[in-house]
Amino acid sequence: MLIAPISIAVFAFGVTFGVLARAAGMGSIAPIVMSATTFAGSAQFAFASILGAAGGTATAIAAALLLNARYVPIGISVAPGFEGGFLRRLVGAQLIVDESWALASRRGFDFRILIGAGAVLYIAWNLGSAAGVLGGGALGDPKRLGLDAAFPALFLALLVPQLRSQRAWLAAVAAAAIAFALIPAARPGIPIVAASSACLIGWRRR
Repeated sequence: MLIAPISIAVFAFGVTFGVLARAAGMGSIAPIVMSATTFAGSAQFAFASILGAAGGTATAIAAALLLNARYVPIGISVAPGFEGGFLRRLVGAQLIVDESWALASRRGFDFRILIGAGAVLYIAWNLGSAAGVLGGGALGDPKRLGLDAAFPALFLALLVPQLRSQRAWLAAVAAAAIAFALIPAARPGIPIVAASSACLIGWRRR
């Protein structure tokens, strides 16, 4: 039952992505295909936002890849709990997102919860994206509705729970300083990529 309210929020967020992607010049097919194959809201928002701000395609791709890099340790952490043959595990891997992973890992790791929650969120995200792309024109300018603020709001929501130590705060402040320093001079997207270098502050040798 916990997945129901999450899926509603994911649908609404998918609509927002669809509207912004269409406004960024991605057309009507590319955003829908991207949602079906990528299924990663933060990376997709980064890609669309950078393109919408006249950033380069390479920069948009780099930013999206950096954001999705978090799925490498997540995937490694849940790999021992994956069940079934190759196709089943491949589908399960595609359904790993922050919410489905968190629900499946509440008490150990339950592969069935991952599949169930991930499938519901996948459907909600893709339906929302399609609705935003196909019906977004009726909403008018996304900036008028404040939808352009969805991208920074998303990352603030992702960032705040991670600020649990002095090292984390230092990395966050350094990343913000790098981004703000580059915004006036660099092309859109480059400040995001450059700011990711601040994560090296959190590097630890064990």
